[in-house]
Amino acid sequence: MARGGGVRLLVLLLLGLGGSNGGRCSGARTTRLPEQEVEALKGFIISNVTCDCSFKNNTECHIIRLELMRQNLSGVLPDEVVNLTYLRYLDLSRNFIQGPIPASWGDLPVYNLSLQGNRISGTLPKELGRMPMLKSIQLEGNQIEGPIPPELGNISTLQRFFISANIITGELPSTFSRLTNMTDFRIDGNSISGKIPSFIKNWQSVNRIDMQGTSMSGPIPPEISLLKNLTELRVTDLSGPNMKFPPLQNALHLTEVVLRNCSIYGEIPYYLGQMLYLKVLDISFNKLTGQVPVNFGGMVALQYLYLTENILTGDFPSWMLKNKASNKVNMDISYNNFTGNPPSECQQVNLNMVSSFSSSNDNSLQPCLRKRLPCTTRPRYSSLFINCGGKSVSVNGNTYEDDSSQIGTSTFILSDDKKWAYSSTGDFVGNENGDYIARNTSKLTLAYPELYTEARLSPLSLKYYGLCMENAEYMVKLHFAEIVFTDDHTYSSNGKRVFDVFIQGSKVLEDFNIEDEAGGPHREITRIFTTNITDNTLEIHFYWGGKGTTAIPYRGVYGPLISAISVTQTGRNHHELPTGVVIAIVIGAASFAITLLLIAFYFKVFSRKNTKGNGRHSFYQGRKTNTSELQTRAQYFFSLKEIESATEHFDPANKIGEGGFGPVYKGTLPDGTIVAVKKLSSKSSQGNREFLNEIGIISALRHPNLVRLFGCCIDGDQLLLIYEFLENNSVGRALFGRTEHQLKLDWTTRYNICLGTAKGLAYLHEESTLKIVHRDIKPSNILLDEKLQPKISDFGLAKLNDDCGRVSTRIAGTVGYMAPEYATRGCLTRKADVYSYGVVALEIVSGMSNINSMSNEEYLHLLDWAERLKQQGKLLELVDQRLGSDYLQEQALRLLNIALLCTKTSPTQRPRMSSVVKMLCGQIPIEVVPDDDNLSEDLRLDIARSQCSMNDSKTDWSQMPSQCSMNDSKTDWSQMPSSNPSILLHTSKDSGYLPSSSSSSLKL
Repeated sequence: MARGGGVRLLVLLLLGLGGSNGGRCSGARTTRLPEQEVEALKGFIISNVTCDCSFKNNTECHIIRLELMRQNLSGVLPDEVVNLTYLRYLDLSRNFIQGPIPASWGDLPVYNLSLQGNRISGTLPKELGRMPMLKSIQLEGNQIEGPIPPELGNISTLQRFFISANIITGELPSTFSRLTNMTDFRIDGNSISGKIPSFIKNWQSVNRIDMQGTSMSGPIPPEISLLKNLTELRVTDLSGPNMKFPPLQNALHLTEVVLRNCSIYGEIPYYLGQMLYLKVLDISFNKLTGQVPVNFGGMVALQYLYLTENILTGDFPSWMLKNKASNKVNMDISYNNFTGNPPSECQQVNLNMVSSFSSSNDNSLQPCLRKRLPCTTRPRYSSLFINCGGKSVSVNGNTYEDDSSQIGTSTFILSDDKKWAYSSTGDFVGNENGDYIARNTSKLTLAYPELYTEARLSPLSLKYYGLCMENAEYMVKLHFAEIVFTDDHTYSSNGKRVFDVFIQGSKVLEDFNIEDEAGGPHREITRIFTTNITDNTLEIHFYWGGKGTTAIPYRGVYGPLISAISVTQTGRNHHELPTGVVIAIVIGAASFAITLLLIAFYFKVFSRKNTKGNGRHSFYQGRKTNTSELQTRAQYFFSLKEIESATEHFDPANKIGEGGFGPVYKGTLPDGTIVAVKKLSSKSSQGNREFLNEIGIISALRHPNLVRLFGCCIDGDQLLLIYEFLENNSVGRALFGRTEHQLKLDWTTRYNICLGTAKGLAYLHEESTLKIVHRDIKPSNILLDEKLQPKISDFGLAKLNDDCGRVSTRIAGTVGYMAPEYATRGCLTRKADVYSYGVVALEIVSGMSNINSMSNEEYLHLLDWAERLKQQGKLLELVDQRLGSDYLQEQALRLLNIALLCTKTSPTQRPRMSSVVKMLCGQIPIEVVPDDDNLSEDLRLDIARSQCSMNDSKTDWSQMPSQCSMNDSKTDWSQMPSSNPSILLHTSKDSGYLPSSSSSSLKL
């Protein structure tokens, strides 16, 4: 371990012995330290080492404390520390230490182990459960992942357990019920799931519980009433059903109660107003009803009261205005349903009352007290520019208005021109003097640094409003730059800010991390959204859900941060291009390129037909290239000669697959780059439209989980696409190909394939400039590179937008993967891809295709079987038997439940792919939706039979093998009526690099 530039030193400062019973280790007496303890310290820069020299009649010293906080130490944790056999306190907090915690540290005899505020990664070693005397373990603010080892429940002496702001998953181990000495328990901001366990009743000594921003579900167990020593309780953002207010009346010494966004309903308990020591009460973002208890006005210790976003009714509490006169309490009572005793104004320091009344059209109320802040004059604004946290600046011809007010907590601020406003809620825990404006202290090398020099902060909830806006479609551009954290390999660079963003009530960013998205601190990043304003008011909401660090580089540094906001009406020129214009330009450019290719193709074919002799001329002459150039040019034209040379004149030995487009060959370019060449067959069911569509779409895309197009070749009737070569072919061949082609995919690989595919689809649907529906997601269109990472391929059928406004006469896709609404009505949305993804995920987990692998005649296809197993509580029986027991049951259940969620009959019940990614990563719980009850098993069978029969009344269903195979080559799909209620059906065993001709591709 080293400091600064990594120089490895051992510095024992000569600070005096400090007496025989303990003190600083003296250089003059270090000879009394055992050699192994001196050796263990090599690599540290030490400014605080405490020795005890009372051993063996004051003749021998041992190191008992090693405290190296804020030394900017870097490197990894050494195994040799375990040689400090008398060490009792080890504190390496707030440094830049990386790597895992050594398993050997399980033998350390320490009372206190503090590693918080570093970059420690890996999993928690189960060996830590051997520490016989451990009382406190502090690991907050690192990058530790995986579940909590149940062995930690063996540390009966444990009193303090801090693991907030890591990447911990799984449920709390049941062995933690043994930790009866627990006094302080903090797990904020992890992806820990499951219910809050009732065994917390065993923690009779506990005084603080922090469970903010996890993936846990309610309700809070009633056993919490037994924790009489509880002084601080913070539980937020619970999923699950509505719950009643937890019984806290026995915890008479409570000082802080935070139960935010926990779906709590009913009235606020009267006993809360009788708590003599209660300083902070945050029960915002719940479903509380009734009136605010009158005795709240007499709470002597109360400093912060947050009741925002509930359904409170009755008269507005007059005592709030009286308390307001002395600024005694910071209060937020906004977004409720009060009806009487309205205040004369709502712009008051430390009391936020915005939208606190139920009416939106009562003209006797101030507009800011009413729902949706209605416009009382003629709407007149079509744009809005705010320099959040900063002074007025002019950028690119637009004036960003001043927003430099220092007021932050419990407040509503209206701009001088009444064009916009903001509402802020919350206090920075542990920092009563927290600043609500962040200021950059380093030089910003940005295009418009004046927009990012300051930024507005909020500890919990920050809302900006555009007032009296014209009703129209708008582009909302949010400007971010992380200017609080550093990038200098000190502990100040370990901070992590995570928050959500809502526009007009819809979540547009979840678990947004500015630094991660921008590639580091002090770098700008913008996010652009379109939204409709229908009631003359725009609302942009930034919300902290309890995730990220809260004390790096100092306490109270967390919550949302926004640098600037620009809002422009789409179709108008405000010196910025609206999203619609950007998309139009991109689509127009792609269309123009495709048009040129069509013209070129037409003239080449025409000239070939009307010219004697060879008549073939390359549209673009071939030229030498290299890998770097290929990778920087989305669309590169190769000559036919180059491709023939690369594939050895399409030698059958180089053929690696056969798809609906035609054969696929492996080729080697002159510089050694290996490529895959996709060749249009004259017998192909895909044609020029799909060929050009694939070029136009994939040229605009860049993502690790999408196959990369190197270029194309058009020469006479030769149409060729040149892709990056993927060493391991496709998921279809890996799972369902011939035995010699199948790959042994372990559980981790399968899970990563599902996760990578989900990320690729999320990019297509939500992140790319062009919002794309793939339309043909199936195993043979998911390719695998040398590391078995998935890449989505075959964009010949993709569409640039949803299409559900009319019945399509040209349905394209593969039977077995098409969503019901698309197969039956031609209604195409991104949710069709979500459905296909769910089917593929089931296949990857089970190792079976959607119908052909079914041997049980009771089930029509794999999806039916999966649904039945779920009903029986036997979903794990679906896991591929080839895996044996070598898989993670929790992950398997998660993935299977997500797959079944994706294949819901109703598209509105299917999640977005970005949500699928978060569910797979354990960042959010799996969405709970009602079971499909509108499509019975008999109806599914009837629909499938109807499709299989293709209106052939002679079909003998009693003789139909394999539950209606759809691979009959005699089936004339072109004769199938578009109104046929075909529904999901199956896939065949694909073994090609691209879709096999044996896989039914449906075009109507």
